[in-house]
Amino acid sequence: MKTIFIILGVLAVIFLLGWLGLQVKPKSFEAYPQGSPELKTIPLPKALPAPVERFYKTVYGDQVPVIETVVIKGRAEISPFGVKFPARFIFVHNAGKDYRHYIEATWFGLPFMKVNESYVNEHSFFELPMIGTLENDPATSQAANLAVWAEAAWFPSIWVTDPRVRWEAVDDHMALMFVPYGDIEENFVMRFNPDTNLLDSMEAMRYRDSGAAAKKVLWITRSVDGKKIEGTKLDAVGTATWLDQGLPWAVFTLEEVKYNVDVSEYILKKGK
Repeated sequence: MKTIFIILGVLAVIFLLGWLGLQVKPKSFEAYPQGSPELKTIPLPKALPAPVERFYKTVYGDQVPVIETVVIKGRAEISPFGVKFPARFIFVHNAGKDYRHYIEATWFGLPFMKVNESYVNEHSFFELPMIGTLENDPATSQAANLAVWAEAAWFPSIWVTDPRVRWEAVDDHMALMFVPYGDIEENFVMRFNPDTNLLDSMEAMRYRDSGAAAKKVLWITRSVDGKKIEGTKLDAVGTATWLDQGLPWAVFTLEEVKYNVDVSEYILKKGK
């Protein structure tokens, strides 16, 4: 009996330490050294579906900024294995073209799992401990291209300034957005809030796994009302969910956003 109690005590201590470590939020990454320049604007295009036009007029008015690059930093909760880990992240975008992701999951604020991911010049790269490295896998590339456009929910002017994007009306609060992928198009179902006119969610069929046997799953990203990106009406918190899982596997909270800064070298790096 004494041995059993000792084992149970040790397990309880291990469980408590594990739980405590997950309660400590990581420090934010250092601020990006460049400041955002003044953004040029163009008139809001005409003939947009009604909910799309209301969205842009609510967010920007009649003039939309021309955004070419973005650096986003913040903290997150991610659940790669069904357990919620605190994390911090850096996302870098050539808007509508390329991106780089760097994510650190932490325990007691210390990084223990690092994710390097990029989609540059239509070439995908994914590196995760225990899983390994994938390069230019077709399923991973399709998923990455959708991320290029979904993360633009934090800089949505690209959806009307890029001539490759087109819109189709569905009803008074929903529209289809078509985005390029090589020689074809992918599409998102865009749902807008009837009270605020802001974007509620985006839905697309996306590969979750890699390899020839991978199948598409409905992928849903949502904007969470509350905290806003500084100086904008855009939500600073977003979630990503696979339909068959039901709950978000990631919650991202933006803490810093820089537009139209030089990312020519930064986007090619691995790590922070």
